[in-house]
Amino acid sequence: MSDNRKITINPISRIEGHGKVVIHLDSDGNVEDAKFHVTQFRGYERFCQGRPFEEMPIITQRICGICPVSHQLASAKACDAILGVRIPDTATALRRLIHMGQFIQSHALHFFYLASPDLLFGWDSDPEVRNVVGVIGAYPAIAKKGIHLRKFGQDVIRALGGKSVHPAYAIPGGVINCLAERERDNLLTGFAQAYDACYTALDFIKEWLEKNRFEIKRFANYESLLAGLVDDAGCPDMYNGKLRIRHSSGTPGVEFDPEDYLKFIAEHVESWSYLKFPYFKEHGFPQGFYRVGPLARINMADAVSTPKAQAELLIYREKTRDGLSGSTLLFHYARMIELLNCLEAAEKLLQSEAICGTDIQNRGHVSNNEGVGVIEAPRGTLIHHYKVDKHGVIEDVNLIVATGHNNYAMNLSVGMVA
Repeated sequence: MSDNRKITINPISRIEGHGKVVIHLDSDGNVEDAKFHVTQFRGYERFCQGRPFEEMPIITQRICGICPVSHQLASAKACDAILGVRIPDTATALRRLIHMGQFIQSHALHFFYLASPDLLFGWDSDPEVRNVVGVIGAYPAIAKKGIHLRKFGQDVIRALGGKSVHPAYAIPGGVINCLAERERDNLLTGFAQAYDACYTALDFIKEWLEKNRFEIKRFANYESLLAGLVDDAGCPDMYNGKLRIRHSSGTPGVEFDPEDYLKFIAEHVESWSYLKFPYFKEHGFPQGFYRVGPLARINMADAVSTPKAQAELLIYREKTRDGLSGSTLLFHYARMIELLNCLEAAEKLLQSEAICGTDIQNRGHVSNNEGVGVIEAPRGTLIHHYKVDKHGVIEDVNLIVATGHNNYAMNLSVGMVA
């Protein structure tokens, strides 16, 4: 690779973390290579060794300030497996509910705060205007709806975990407290406004798609393997289910129990990145790279589990059947279909009789020397895998986070756009 010229974009703004892009040019100024660098060394897999396993849900949620609930739940599920207990049905419902709050607030944040400046102003517009402050000034009605929608998701988290960021809620064997009827009733009053904001975003993104078909079709648009959790009906399941890996062309793939992930997924390491490169073993590296997250979940799903979101999925598939569905830009569209699905799921949970139940914990002792917890986070699949000694002290940790699953795909996308 020539070192004649190099373009560095550092830092990358409006992402949830720290990174940079380095574009290498040849002597004629043509792109020779482009890489997305994760510039943080986190070290969680090492410094968690020696800790009591019960601490892991609190420690590992600090991996991300945007999606701490997802990490806490994946960790708690791994700890449940170490205890060898089945948590009560009410505890499962409450975990699912707080997770829906996580998806609602995170998807609203990503769409309205991080993505909307590009979508509303266009990516060739002045960067001094193309930001969330500019959106508030030029599109105050849209900005307010985004703020209220994110707040609603945070209210769900706060009602259960006491605070909206890094709540202490899921523990090995269940959750720490019940949902009060007063809190349930308060949350149920917020859905009308939340649905209105979500449909505003859906209407906008569908109109934006029609106006930008050419750009969408050529912007990092490619087929790939897709991965995510699905239920028995083939619908994305954000909390549980089988792990499906399927090609975007529709070719039948595999489904397996998440605790067997090491039979199907391996991890590659490159010297220039702190982030690992997971891949599907059967295809090898790099051919076995895959994508996770909203676009992957929507594209690989047989259906979605709620009626309003299912209707929107059918519209999405009609609009993208002419070769658009692999475009990286359609993550935004898929994200809003998921947000609608999560609003419906949260409302159904809050309307169930069991949601204010008091049977929320199953205590136990260390029964297994390892546990795997897999869950869907807003950005994609999380895998937490812990090994412990007979006293429950962590001996080994393996974490594959959503950004890791998408690492090769992100680099491919950056290279195609460059």
